[in-house]
Amino acid sequence: MDLKERLEEFLRREYEAKLYELAKEGGTSLVIDFSVLDRFDPLLADELLEQPSETLEAFQEALKNIDLPEYSKIAIRIRNLPKRKEVRIRSLRSRHIGKLLCVEGVVKSASEVMPQIYDIIYKCPDCGALIEVKQDGTLIKKPNFCECGRRTNFDVEEEKKMDVRWLRISEPFEIAEGEKPGEIAVFLKDDLTTTDMQRRTDPGNRLKIVGIIKELPKRIKGKKTTKMNLMLEANYVEPSEKEFEDIKISEEDVKKIKSMANDPLIFEKLTQSIAPAIYGYDEIKQAIILQMFGGVEHRLPDKTKVRGNIHILITGDPGVAKSQLLKLVADIMPRGKYASGKGVTGAGLTATVRKDEELGGWVLEAGALVLANKGLMSIDEFDKMNKDDQIAMHEAMSLETISIAKASITATLPARTAILAAANPSFGRFDPMMSIIEQIKIPETLMSRFDLKFALRDIPDKERDEEIANHILKSRTDLTVATPVIPTDLLRKYIAYAKKNYTDIELTEEAANRLKNFYVDMRNKYTGEEAGVVSITLRQYEALIRLAEASAKLRLDKKVRLEDAERAIKLMSYSLRQLGYEEETGVIDIDRIESGVTTSQRSKIGAILAIIEELEKEEEQVSVEDIKAEAETRGIKDADSLIEKLKKEGIIFEPKYGYVKRL
Repeated sequence: MDLKERLEEFLRREYEAKLYELAKEGGTSLVIDFSVLDRFDPLLADELLEQPSETLEAFQEALKNIDLPEYSKIAIRIRNLPKRKEVRIRSLRSRHIGKLLCVEGVVKSASEVMPQIYDIIYKCPDCGALIEVKQDGTLIKKPNFCECGRRTNFDVEEEKKMDVRWLRISEPFEIAEGEKPGEIAVFLKDDLTTTDMQRRTDPGNRLKIVGIIKELPKRIKGKKTTKMNLMLEANYVEPSEKEFEDIKISEEDVKKIKSMANDPLIFEKLTQSIAPAIYGYDEIKQAIILQMFGGVEHRLPDKTKVRGNIHILITGDPGVAKSQLLKLVADIMPRGKYASGKGVTGAGLTATVRKDEELGGWVLEAGALVLANKGLMSIDEFDKMNKDDQIAMHEAMSLETISIAKASITATLPARTAILAAANPSFGRFDPMMSIIEQIKIPETLMSRFDLKFALRDIPDKERDEEIANHILKSRTDLTVATPVIPTDLLRKYIAYAKKNYTDIELTEEAANRLKNFYVDMRNKYTGEEAGVVSITLRQYEALIRLAEASAKLRLDKKVRLEDAERAIKLMSYSLRQLGYEEETGVIDIDRIESGVTTSQRSKIGAILAIIEELEKEEEQVSVEDIKAEAETRGIKDADSLIEKLKKEGIIFEPKYGYVKRL
């Protein structure tokens, strides 16, 4: 019995009913489970693995003998290859060429779906003979001759086209940790390019692809060279982006996780498991723990989406372990990634469109935020990023998408990524007397996207300095001091289990009232004392809810309770006191954090402008000394800095030294 007959027997025995159903419904592909073929005939299964092109062609021939309408429209797709045939991209070699393999990766870039000619039937003008020429290169091939003797000018009778798409996939983060991830080009055709499949194979998606490894000649100025690139001609594609499925959690692990969640001291133990070698910073570590678990994404009936991811910004003095903290968090977090702002571009973080002749024209390439979708991105030296690159992050941080419209490509990619950023003050050390905006070069609109902001201070304190010094010495001599209370592997599984199984968390009435009352009290705390002081905004209120939800998720509870609300309020209050407290007036002013101009400063600026306006009635150019003298009589002592601020903003200018004029 030859190959075609054996395949026909297999199709009739295992898939005949399915084939008739597909033919009746207009289906385009039959998905065959490799294990079913292996049970039917192990030799046949081995032949498929070793000579896939010939075997799949024989499958199509076998379909002709089964009386199906439009049989040729049904493609054979193979899934569930044995584990030994699952190969890392970086491990692919020339010996794999022509074999059927399975690779897993994240789509890094993708071309548009385009038609491609795969077969042309020519007609001889002399004898009328039809000549079929397969088109397997980039240039159209023509017949060399006809049996009647003609060699040129054949007529095109029919062009057979198919839809194609090129992808470039790279190895998943957890596989390529600490290494440059391997990449390979993937060729999709026919039913693998449908609208639904196009959405599933857009950049940022994680795929498991069964296909045939083929060589792709490198070209220099359009000419083939002896060097080859490997490519994967896809036969079957399935998404493997089931959230955190790459982390295997056993029943024993689940028991440990549930036991830990019932421990009343679990929050403290989790905090001690974050960078135990770094002494102190309990509030910051607590906030990071809640960020790792994250809140709940809410989709409202009017299609509005409220993000669940928590964004945190850390600034502070040099040498306080900001970078080390960010790197450790990225290593612990499932799907966590670390980048330094000095070497990051907007395209590298978000997305870009570039011309790629190898993949075919313009391709969409995903950046780190898209590739870290549903994970965490640690960005060090955040203030060192170009301003344009920072602006590109606005959409990612609020809407959790990346929209791009360049060349011929318009797309919106998912970027449901929590961001942990660190920035250094412009003047070396953090000055609590100055607003954070004055010290860090980050746009005000981007600053407001962070739920929590902290400043790590290095203040000489004999008792604390001695404790830190002792802690460092102990961690060098006794490794148990720097050992996490909860092992990193178990912590990673704990986070993955909570994020996967606790996606629907409700606010209890008690917790909701506590959060609401805190918000309302803070809003009205300074009524009458300082006109127009805003100590908290709706953005902080939404952040409070996210933090409370994360606290409930941490306890593996589907309800946010009073203790969760109190935990969220404690961290928010700490953040507001650190960066929003104004020494001069003794109030917490949110504008000090988000715009750099406090309410008291705004009123003083208004007074300075009024003084300039009054003095301009007497003289065209106003002396700075006269402004300062008048300001002092009105109780304004920092007129110099306010005048400089007005000059920087372009509201006034200096026509000559010592004099100013309004624009």
